Parts: sequence; C-alpha cells; structure tokens
Amino acid sequence: MRIDVILESNLPPERIAELGVMAEMAGIGAVWVSNMNDARDPFINFVELARATKRIRIGPIAVSPFELHPLKMAGSLLTLNEIAGGRAQIVVGAGGGTATAMGIRPTRVVRAVRECVEILRSAATGKPVRYQGEMFKVGWYNPSWVRSPPPMIWAGANGPQMLKAAPRYADGVMVSDFVIDHVRSARQVMDATLNAAGREPREFPMNNFWAWHVKPTREEAEREARIWLTVRGTLYPPYINDVLDADEAALVTRNINAFIRAYNRKTDVIEGVPPEIVSRLAQRCTSACAVADLDAEIERFREFERAGLTSIALRIYENPEFTIRLLGERVVPALA
Repeated sequence: MRIDVILESNLPPERIAELGVMAEMAGIGAVWVSNMNDARDPFINFVELARATKRIRIGPIAVSPFELHPLKMAGSLLTLNEIAGGRAQIVVGAGGGTATAMGIRPTRVVRAVRECVEILRSAATGKPVRYQGEMFKVGWYNPSWVRSPPPMIWAGANGPQMLKAAPRYADGVMVSDFVIDHVRSARQVMDATLNAAGREPREFPMNNFWAWHVKPTREEAEREARIWLTVRGTLYPPYINDVLDADEAALVTRNINAFIRAYNRKTDVIEGVPPEIVSRLAQRCTSACAVADLDAEIERFREFERAGLTSIALRIYENPEFTIRLLGERVVPALA
C-alpha cells in the first residue's frame, strides 16, 4: 500500500519543497495539500517542489468546479503537470470550505464532479476540447502545448451516490476519515460499479485521507489529535456511529461546539465530554499513539489494505520532519 503525506496548506513554497524532497527520499508516494479558502494557491505552491524532485506525485485536495471552472482548473493542473514531468494529481470534490466561503451552494454535485473530471481528462490529451455538459460547457479550448503524460485525476467521494458513480470516469477515488469497516463497504459499492463498467476492480486505486498523530509519547499524540478532532469527518453523523455506541455518539453530537471551540483555541480540552470518550475518538478515528506502539498502527494499515485501500494519505501536523523520517524508516518498508 502506498503511503502519501498531506502537508499544511499554509506553508510557503520553499518549505513545501524542503519537506517534499524529504518525503521523496523516504519513499513516500505523493505529497498533497488541502485546498483551503485562505491558504496559498495549491497549484503554484507546488512549483518549487516539482522542480526539486523526480519521482514523487504532487497535487491538491480537493478542488471544486463550483469554485473554479473546469476549463481554468485544467489550465492550472496541466501547467503544474508540465513542470512536474507528468507527476501532478488532483482530487476533484463537490464543495468544501472554499465554496462555502464564496457563498456558493453546490447542486447536483455528482453530475458536477463527473463533468469536471471528463473535461480535465479531455484537456490532458492536448487535443481541442468542445464539451456540452448539463452543468459546464467548454468551447474553443485547444491546449496544443500539452505534451506530458496525463495527471492522475481522483474523485473525492464519501456519500453512496458519489462512490457508486465516480469509478466509471475517475482514475481513482479518495475518501476521507473512513475507518476500516467503512472502507470495506465503500469498496463493495465501487467494485460493483467497476464490474458493470468493464473495469478491473483490482487495478482501481482507492485512497483515504487519514490523520496521523504518532509522537514520542501517547500523551503528546492524543493531545494533538484532540485539537483537530472537529475536522475529522468521523465526528459527525452518521460516521460517528462507526466509532462510538449510540449514547456516546449522541453525547458528542450534543457537544459538537465544544470540539469546534477546542480547534479554534488550539487546546486539547473538550468541555462537557468525558476524557475517556474523547480518547476513544482519537484512538478509533485517527492514528494517535506513541512510537513504541507503532506496530499496532502498521497492522491497522494492513487491515485497511485488506479492506480495499491501495493508498493512504496521512495528514501530518507538528514536527513534520520527525514524521517523515519515521514513515520512511518504519511504515513505508513495512507496507511496501
């Protein structure tokens, strides 16, 4: 199973390049950044890294056609891909924080993502594109300068409709914060679509955005994990039921604002929720442990692979150099 890393999207390009070079040397498969509404441009920010590396893949998670028209998205993606020698990648998603900040309410999201991916794939051929979709139209677009191998175009898919549709047209699917059982059930939905479309399920990539908080001590790991719990999809219905019993899940839902306050204040204190429940959340929906207990996390990743994942994208936080070295020394070789 391929190990990717997701870096902080607010890092400057020279820092992205420094960490990305480390990641390539550690055998990591890809470097991602999240496409945040208040961060640096996720395409331009990769240029220094593209020039400094030879193998590792690079690109943003997730860009929505509601915030950036597919034609302009194609120009940014294919320019980065040219600089990187065909190593660019992208996750196309339906909405997210940027669309919300723009006051946009996405509609017909399954159709929108499909049309966006189809336009990107057409543009990557370097041939003239004329596209008459139900939501997006492209005319007089002739990217004749395109010569690089095509970038990899992932679809961001969490809900059942997107999981069912995306394998028909995307190069791969990325889910977010899925626990093992959820990966297994999602893979069943995807594989049924792949079989119906005449595509080989064993050759179709599936990635999972997953939080990584492995530190020298368990206390350090859980402290960091608790701060960021509110941005974990597993914290919200219906996914909360994958990791807590019904009463505990209801308690977390009633106190969701406490998790949001902790995130905004960058504190690990979650008011109104018993520490043992918060600890279970950290343990079950992230990788939060001491280095001494890393073998258990490696085994969890093997379970992810048996459930159908081909890659896992690890969102890393404080002290990224420590994490990248640890991944290169212990995790990448174990899962190669």
